[in-house]
Amino acid sequence: MQQPLAYRMRPRNISEVVGQQHLVGEGKIINRMVTAKMLSSMILYGPPGTGKTSIASAIAGSTKYAFRILNAATDTKKDLQIVADEAKMSGTVVLLLDEIHRLDKTKQDFLLPHLESGRIVLIGATTENPYLTILPAIRSRTQIFEVKPLSETDMQSAVDRALSDKERGLGDFAVDLDEDARQQLIYATNGDLRSALNGLELAVKSTNPDENGRVHITLPIIEETVQRKAITADKNGDGHYNVISALQKSIRGSDVDAALHYLSRLIEAGDLPIIARRLQVIAYEDIGLANPAVAARAVTAIQTALQLGFPEARIPLANAVIELALSPKSNAAITAVDAAISDVRKGATGDVPAHLKDSHYSGAKQLGHGVDYVYPHGHPGDWVPQQYLPDKLMGSSYFKPAGNSKVERAYKEQYAKLRKAQHDGLKGK
Repeated sequence: MQQPLAYRMRPRNISEVVGQQHLVGEGKIINRMVTAKMLSSMILYGPPGTGKTSIASAIAGSTKYAFRILNAATDTKKDLQIVADEAKMSGTVVLLLDEIHRLDKTKQDFLLPHLESGRIVLIGATTENPYLTILPAIRSRTQIFEVKPLSETDMQSAVDRALSDKERGLGDFAVDLDEDARQQLIYATNGDLRSALNGLELAVKSTNPDENGRVHITLPIIEETVQRKAITADKNGDGHYNVISALQKSIRGSDVDAALHYLSRLIEAGDLPIIARRLQVIAYEDIGLANPAVAARAVTAIQTALQLGFPEARIPLANAVIELALSPKSNAAITAVDAAISDVRKGATGDVPAHLKDSHYSGAKQLGHGVDYVYPHGHPGDWVPQQYLPDKLMGSSYFKPAGNSKVERAYKEQYAKLRKAQHDGLKGK
């Protein structure tokens, strides 16, 4: 039985890894480890299909060490013993331990001495946050690296490589992949390269070649293969971005019916992760300070939707969209932070005032760091006039709320009151 395309296309060395250049790129940490042949055990965490197994495979291939894969949840201590025995014989084995967050204490205790000796180079893979889920004894003996979602460019590169590779890929099938089909394959699998490659293989091998022996893969074939319909099939392949944009602009414009219409199109396309991400952005970009309670409720509804999955997810999503659309709006927060970022990018920074600098080290006092800092909690109302901005930026004002809701008016009044008191207090010094 032939192995799946995603398995066959696993990178044989570091240079073949798709994406994750912050780890495997020239001069980056894992690349340096491999080049120097100084491997240390590590934990890779991130979404499914983003390259955790690929990186482990590439490390083993680049170093010529034996490579073994086990699962912390399903494989036993006996399976670990087999790997340990192999390491004794061959010197070093790279062990990819999937779902490492499920490693129990018995297996952990068995592994620890082998990690200490370096006979087993452990590469733990998990979708969970290792700082919360991995046992401390393992965590303290490993480097922890985050594996990030693949970009559209990364996905396209991997698909093209699979289509052209005659040894491991689909190069012998003479595939013509329509551009809208390619876009849907990448978009529908949401950065999961394993799903994209295996879906592509299914599409190619289940499609009869034409009279010229070529396999023509169209959008409907990919839609059926990945079980996700394209939102639209426009010639530019950007229809889904248009619908997402229309959803946000409809909520911003307080049109409930239009917002529900565009939400429904995204639901029908099965785009739960995209919906969740965009609604959370909307909650803080467009409602924000005008109605913090609604923004918080929207985030709770979105988290509930992610836990439920479709079809039930449509219910909390509808609640969130309706409340967001009907709520008062404010873009004061995003406008304020963008104005501050703009100053920083233009070089308008200045030195941190001496009394605000870190003073938790020997010699700070001699440098004047933190010496004249006044602790606000020691004063009535937990506030005291004191300079916080660098000299160069004194008087700068980034927060400019419109005050279109009761909540935002309260913030606006408090902001004005504090600025005046700050100005008067510093002026009198």
